[in-house]
Amino acid sequence: MSVSVRIPTILRTYTGGASEVSAEGADLAAVLEDLEANHPGIKARVLDDAGDIRRFVNVYVGNDDVRFLENLGTATPDGVQISIIPAVAGG
Repeated sequence: MSVSVRIPTILRTYTGGASEVSAEGADLAAVLEDLEANHPGIKARVLDDAGDIRRFVNVYVGNDDVRFLENLGTATPDGVQISIIPAVAGG
């Protein structure tokens, strides 16, 4: 399944400055593996050492936060847009 992945500014060094890239995979885990194969280093910025989505990173498949779906097992249908959004703190 081909999907588009929106890349936040802080991770664009891994994608050569691209704000959106294509990836393949039937679920989010497979998409992240494909991203890593084509943009080495990006996966470690999204996942922690245990292989879970980092606490301060939000990932959406379409308009849905994957934490309320199947996390890394969330299906990624052909053509869907995935957004990686780092949390912003302020005060």
